[in-house]
Amino acid sequence: MNAIPEEITLGDVTVTRVVEFSGPVGLTPAEFFPHSNETDWEENRSWLAPGFWDPGTGQVVAAVQTWLLRSEGRTILVDTGVGNHKERPYAAFWGHRDTPFLDTLAAAGVRPEDVDLVVNTHLHTDHVGWNTRLEDRAWVPTFPRARYLLPRRDFEFWNPLNENESVFGRGNQNVFEDSVAPVHEAGLVDLWDGSYRIDGNLRLELAPGHTPGSSVLRLESGSDRALFVGDLVHTPQQIVAPDVNSCFCEDEVQARATRHQLLGSAAETGALVFPAHLPGPGGVQVRRDGSRFAITDWAGFA
Repeated sequence: MNAIPEEITLGDVTVTRVVEFSGPVGLTPAEFFPHSNETDWEENRSWLAPGFWDPGTGQVVAAVQTWLLRSEGRTILVDTGVGNHKERPYAAFWGHRDTPFLDTLAAAGVRPEDVDLVVNTHLHTDHVGWNTRLEDRAWVPTFPRARYLLPRRDFEFWNPLNENESVFGRGNQNVFEDSVAPVHEAGLVDLWDGSYRIDGNLRLELAPGHTPGSSVLRLESGSDRALFVGDLVHTPQQIVAPDVNSCFCEDEVQARATRHQLLGSAAETGALVFPAHLPGPGGVQVRRDGSRFAITDWAGFA
């Protein structure tokens, strides 16, 4: 049996991190963040290495994880990782995985049929994979009782029938077909735009730039605040250098503006920031530092 995933409580919401993968991702900082400054990485080596960057191999270190939230009696999953047995010809690192993700979820006390709501912050391959599982030769919803909340703009952008071009090239090939369309065809999808109130503690807000429909989940419960920011931030280096985008951002100008806006909001309200791919502590607290931001504390699961 897998170890029980760590849990924290924010107001009336419990947050559990369910990790599918953690380690080097096969990309150097220059490849992952083409406009990043090599000097910044070296200057921040004392806290970037080895948890977020391995200078020995030159690779960025990241996690793929699902945030399990329990709020107002419902069980909610935020992003569903890579999934098993997926065909990813142009993103081979994530193809044909075979991980014990569902066992780890079970160790947190959740069976697939217990999930009430699935939130995909955006529709990249490493955020929707466990939406479905392979049953015989068909992709079926992994969480059969859940409603799946998908940003309408991403649903339309990634639908292959719309033939949109992406900076990702063909890297997201097959993802819509095997991880999005099956839950939509099963009648489990609710498309939203602008903002979406989940309950008294949780609200989804559009946060475009990384993808057209990228979103952030805002938690406000009692005196606690948190932002689950998806791929707004891939590495804590983007907090101290917020103008740096990943190579996967569709709209570079918008991504920078959104990152500044949300990190500014976190600094002003004291909200914890939980990126989708941060290993180790899982989250950060930030403050303004001129036109940039500084990390005041590591927050969450360290």
